[in-house]
Amino acid sequence: MNWFRKFMVGRYGGDQLSMVLLIFSVLLTLIGQLTKIPLLSLIGYIPLGISIYRMFSKDISKRRMENYRFAMFVSPLYSRFKNIQNRAKDRKTNRYFKCPNCKSKLRLPKGKGKIMITCPKCNTKFSKRT
Repeated sequence: MNWFRKFMVGRYGGDQLSMVLLIFSVLLTLIGQLTKIPLLSLIGYIPLGISIYRMFSKDISKRRMENYRFAMFVSPLYSRFKNIQNRAKDRKTNRYFKCPNCKSKLRLPKGKGKIMITCPKCNTKFSKRT
């Protein structure tokens, strides 16, 4: 195993983009095998080759910039997913409302009846039932 460590010195290694490419490759190959479409299985080798090339590349700054661009592309999707996940986790104890004026999201505890809500951003007051 020491020979592999010496081989990888000065090389980029794995990152988020490489992992996504590997998963995409496995999914394409699996779908190609299940649907009996050999072309899809062959296309699945393309992201695998790109991922391996990225991992063994010595141009670290270029690979880091590619991963940064990928992270900036995926970031809005990831934050949206996390917001949905947090709302699903809080659905038993909290309710979410939008301010009618500035459209910001407000989280309020459930079971308080009809209450007067004041938006912390624009100080608009409105009434809702929790």
